[in-house]
Amino acid sequence: MIIGLVVVLLLCPCLGLAGWAFWQAGDDDDPIASPTASAPVDPTGRPTAMPTEKPSAAPTSAKPSPTRKEFAKGDCVVNDGTASDAELRKVPCGPNTYEVLLRIPATTDGDRCKTRAPQSTANYVHDNSLDFLDYVLCLKKR
Repeated sequence: MIIGLVVVLLLCPCLGLAGWAFWQAGDDDDPIASPTASAPVDPTGRPTAMPTEKPSAAPTSAKPSPTRKEFAKGDCVVNDGTASDAELRKVPCGPNTYEVLLRIPATTDGDRCKTRAPQSTANYVHDNSLDFLDYVLCLKKR
């Protein structure tokens, strides 16, 4: 009975922590996270430079999701970094922005955009030290 109690006491916190971590998988505000990004690539695998200019004041059809670092389907982004060290920032949708078509969690395989979002023209790979916090954004230039 003591062995069973010890197993339960060790198993419950581990399962709770794993559940919390999985639930937070899309939360980039985690202080432990140290994200790195790869350059966006087109469907053939060639690097694609993302624009760094400011978005136009044209009306938008989609509104950015509420937090700065979480990207979801329908968000529009621009790159404030370079092609090799992308720093995406959410902006109102307009010309010279990239629309997020799909967010694929727990992977760094940018080629998955070719099959899961064939209309995408670029992708963004978020590679975190914790693999379950990795994701790929399939993007389409507007």
